Amino acid sequence: MMNVADVNESAAMARTASNISVLAIAKSYGIFIFLVLAIVAATIASPAFISGANVSNMLMQLAPLGIVVIGQTFVILVRGLDLSVASVMATAAVIATSFSGLDGDAPLVILCCILMGAATGMANGLLVTKRNVSPFLATLATMIVLQGLRFAWTQGAPSGNVPPVFRALGAGTFWGVPYNLVVMVAAAAVFALLLHRAAFGRRVYITGGNPITARLVGISADRIIILCYVICGVLAAIAGLVLSGFVGVVDNFVGRGFELDSIVAAVMGGVALSGGRGSVIGALAGAAILVVLSNAVVMVGMPVQLQIIVKGIVIIVAASLYVRTVR
Repeated sequence: MMNVADVNESAAMARTASNISVLAIAKSYGIFIFLVLAIVAATIASPAFISGANVSNMLMQLAPLGIVVIGQTFVILVRGLDLSVASVMATAAVIATSFSGLDGDAPLVILCCILMGAATGMANGLLVTKRNVSPFLATLATMIVLQGLRFAWTQGAPSGNVPPVFRALGAGTFWGVPYNLVVMVAAAAVFALLLHRAAFGRRVYITGGNPITARLVGISADRIIILCYVICGVLAAIAGLVLSGFVGVVDNFVGRGFELDSIVAAVMGGVALSGGRGSVIGALAGAAILVVLSNAVVMVGMPVQLQIIVKGIVIIVAASLYVRTVR
């Protein structure tokens, strides 16, 4: 027969196992649980939140941010960050309006934007790896350079029409599904497989986890870091085209705020600023939370000032809960 001590020990072990199980669930699925709770709370506050039109609008808003977040995830995984993504987006939008605005120009526009984004990412990566410039300063510098180039090209007032194919891509739907969401899902699938199933992805995690170890095992850490910045630049350029089609107008500041929102979304989604930990799916869940919050405070009719305050508070709470579960 079991004595009292054995019973107490068994109960303690059961409680410990239960606590570990809860913490494991919170760590693995906490961001998704938080997203569901945010949606439920927004629906209770405003039933119109889950109307078909509003859901479609949120998905259209999510797509460009989600595309940027995917690229930002790669950079953060290798202990970096990219403040130039918003400037790359605006530059892509300006490039799109520099052509005649016909659908026949779309392939050339896409090529030019991809090359511009890749060149920006390459510059960022080279500054960080070869010149030992901090990611903050390196990407801030390229952001300013791109901004100066845009102003010089447009004389401060961009004009022209976005090719119709991009307007359809940014704001069109097929059976209620936004085209830009399809682009985001396709990008997420490709880069999630690259990150979680390919050798390149394993090298990214090793490089971010410990660059010295990466070099000792024969991984070219510099090359991996540069490629991550190139991926981020290319995806930011594509997001700029999608966003320009969504808003329907172009100015020199399309995408403003996406640099910080993409970092916040990735970190909320579990991507560690210390590198080597995180996932594309989690980062996209973080982006979805930001979109849900932004839309919810508008639906309930909060003043702009309170909208910003509520968004900041929820971000702080979500980030704190994540750090707590990780610890």
